[in-house]
Amino acid sequence: MRTYNWAILGLGNIARKFAQDLALVPQARLHAVASRSLAKAQDFAAEFAVPHAVGSYADLLAVPDIDAVYIATPHSEHYAHALLCLRAGLPVLCEKAFAQNATQAEEMIRVAQEGRVFLMEAFWTRFFPAIAQALRLVQAGHIGEVKHLVADFGFATPYQPEGRLFNPALAGGSLLDIGVYPLFISQLFLGMPSAVGAVSTPAPTGVDLNCALALAYPGGATASLFSTIAAQTDNRCVLYGTKGQLQLLGRFHAPTGVQVQLAGEESPQVFPSPTQGHGYHYEAAHVQECLAQGLTESPLLPLAFSLQLMQQLDAVRQQIGLRYPGE
Repeated sequence: MRTYNWAILGLGNIARKFAQDLALVPQARLHAVASRSLAKAQDFAAEFAVPHAVGSYADLLAVPDIDAVYIATPHSEHYAHALLCLRAGLPVLCEKAFAQNATQAEEMIRVAQEGRVFLMEAFWTRFFPAIAQALRLVQAGHIGEVKHLVADFGFATPYQPEGRLFNPALAGGSLLDIGVYPLFISQLFLGMPSAVGAVSTPAPTGVDLNCALALAYPGGATASLFSTIAAQTDNRCVLYGTKGQLQLLGRFHAPTGVQVQLAGEESPQVFPSPTQGHGYHYEAAHVQECLAQGLTESPLLPLAFSLQLMQQLDAVRQQIGLRYPGE
């Protein structure tokens, strides 16, 4: 079996977690890292024993034998950095939110498909074993017909106008950073909504501090979703069905199991699913499986799904009046 040489473009906190988890992936090796600062790239490379470190993103294209690039820059930069790699023929795993808006996502997908280069959104939640378990239970009708889904994701962070989370130029706000998770999980279980309602509370910089969504689906289900960067929430997801309810255990975006409470039964059924590391290794292993099969997109997280998610994010931003510079 061949070894896959990974590169990381953008060396923030999430890149460090991904690098740590890559050690858990069979036949994976961190081969190159790229930062706007050569010193930062060299320090990162020294920490993880990486043979190649470059001080610009363009210089990454000159590194030989790269099999896949993980893009971990801010949301506002995903479009440019994905295109940089895709046009060079390098397979891309791009952090969520996939792009700043659906127009950018469409162009990323077009370039990938025309060049027959692999592209996938790095929505790590999709690849946790507990998610697969929950989908099996719901699709088998274990809790009956799903009527409502609730999901929230929130944490409290100090207000820093120039920081990534509050800066409009970096596509800041709760929605694209963490609100995308409740929206993702609702799309995964319920599909595309027929109606979306959204309200938000703006931060002084204009990005959303809180964002609350109410959605309706063609099949008759509804969803209540919430994100905030002003308060710690439970980070829960519960699906309510005609026969009972299903909850993703732990933080729903990185679940450690599934719990099912059927109507009329005293005790819930628990399906534990312990994880290793941070959980990023699941998506990396999946990318390698796709590349080994010669695929240009994932069957579990197809590009059409990511585009639909971006279209929903655009619709929400239109309702709450959130525009980013240049839009």
